[in-house]
Amino acid sequence: MGSVSLKLGDGTARFKRSTLCSSAVNILMLFSVLATNLFALYVFTYSPKHHTITPFHHKNITLISQHVSLIIKQIDSSQKKLARIENQLLGYQTLNVSRPNLANELKLFLQHHQLPLGKDSRTGITEMVASVGHSCEKSADLLSQYMTYKVSGPCPDDWSLAQKLILRGCEPLPRRRCFAKTVPKVGLSTWSGLGCKNIKCLNKKPNGFAFDRQKYVKATSKNDFLIDDVLAMGNNGIRIGFDIGKGSKTGTFAALMAEKNVTIITNTLNVDAPYSDFIAARGLFPLFFSLDHRFPFYDNVFDLIHVTSGLDVGTKPEKLEFLMFDTDRILRVGGLFWLDNIHCGDDEKKRTLTRLTEKFGYKKLKWVVGQKMDGAVGSGKHEV
Repeated sequence: MGSVSLKLGDGTARFKRSTLCSSAVNILMLFSVLATNLFALYVFTYSPKHHTITPFHHKNITLISQHVSLIIKQIDSSQKKLARIENQLLGYQTLNVSRPNLANELKLFLQHHQLPLGKDSRTGITEMVASVGHSCEKSADLLSQYMTYKVSGPCPDDWSLAQKLILRGCEPLPRRRCFAKTVPKVGLSTWSGLGCKNIKCLNKKPNGFAFDRQKYVKATSKNDFLIDDVLAMGNNGIRIGFDIGKGSKTGTFAALMAEKNVTIITNTLNVDAPYSDFIAARGLFPLFFSLDHRFPFYDNVFDLIHVTSGLDVGTKPEKLEFLMFDTDRILRVGGLFWLDNIHCGDDEKKRTLTRLTEKFGYKKLKWVVGQKMDGAVGSGKHEV
């Protein structure tokens, strides 16, 4: 399935559904407030049946002080309990730097650093806080290993460890005080942890490593859109774009667009091959992060968003919504949203993707749905 849509700016969707997590936390907070107030009412209205008359100002003040202290402790305990329950519902906790065997460099990086002149009048902040992904808590041992190095020395050759953390949701990664490995000559021979050292070897892999320049120049089926045709739909207003997914791992789409004076940033990870190195070697811009990461761009900056297989998020429609909303955020009004040969395993996935894209109110400039035969020999499997 492929499409090119125009962002109009006046028909974006507004979702009003609340999540299970937020509803549960709100209920718990309401219950806590009610319980605390009922307890306070009971304390101040309760009087024992058998009591002796004593001076009011001494015993009553002491009793009230004790009750107030007890209420404060109860509120504090309820707040801590709510925080624990919320963390359990959300599935993460803040990174605990007091745990044993944690790298000292990681502890130092995560420290809050107070501003030397106090509160900043423009931003309102009083301290600098390190930015580390919340999912790093689940991979604290790997993160500590990543942050173990000699300060001011060469960084360990651990690109695979960094990518493993990113794929586990631990991003952004913390900064390090070491020098990255220098590469005197671009090429596969300098790439560590890779069995293949040349293009011919990589092309034998199942996913291939081909520089298919004909894909966007000459159509092989009705599902293929040509670059010139798409750019014509943009009325010569396409200057910068963002390429998402696995379809342009070598930067071929960005290279072809550069010939049309369009700058493309390519999202990539080094899965099975040094894609980032190859894209950079071609004078193009690789952006190394996973699609679970919020796009590090300001709102409404791109004229074109090109998506290949990046919308394949399994059976989780919510994850697809998060991705689509973030894509909509960085695409300017009047920009083009290009779905390029999105493969759907069944009609239901096609309907889900179609309904979601239609909710954003884009104007369809071109929309093609067809069948694609699976490349596996003799499989006979069709994809929408």
